[in-house]
Amino acid sequence: MSQTAALDERTAGVVIKDDLTADFHALGLAGCIDKLTVPLRQKRVCVRWETPHHGVEIPAICATLLYHAAQETLSNAFRHSHATELTVRLAAVYHGVRLTITDNGVGFNCNGQSTGRQHGYGICLMTMAVHEAAGTISVDSAPDKGTQVTITIPLD
Repeated sequence: MSQTAALDERTAGVVIKDDLTADFHALGLAGCIDKLTVPLRQKRVCVRWETPHHGVEIPAICATLLYHAAQETLSNAFRHSHATELTVRLAAVYHGVRLTITDNGVGFNCNGQSTGRQHGYGICLMTMAVHEAAGTISVDSAPDKGTQVTITIPLD
C-alpha cells in the first residue's frame, strides 16, 4: 500500500506517515494539503483549489501548523460532513497566510448547543495552536449550511 493510500473511517486521523519535511520541500504546502483531499475525492467529493499564482515563502513552523489544521478540518469533513463540494483556498494576506476550507455538507451548530453528537477535541486543540502562533481562526457552520474554517497566521 502506498503512503498516499486512501483513508477509511478508522484511519482518517492519520494521513501522511512519511517525512513531512521532505513532502514540504518537494510538494509545497498546497501539494501536501492536496494529498489530504484524496479520500474525499474517492468519496466523489468535488475538491476545488484556489491558490496564489506566485510562491509565498512560509516558515516551516507556520506551514506545519497550517498543514495540521487542514488535516483536522479535512478529516472532520471526511467523517462527518457528507459534503459533495469542498473548496481549499490558500492565500497570501497582509503580513500573513490564510487557509480557508469550505464544504457544503451537513454542518453543525457552532453555538455549543447539543445536537446529539459529541464533538471531539480537534477544533479546540487547533484553535489553541493557532492562537499560540498569534493567528486567528474562525469556524462558521450551521445545520444544513456547510462549514467554513478560516485560519490566518502572521508571517512577521
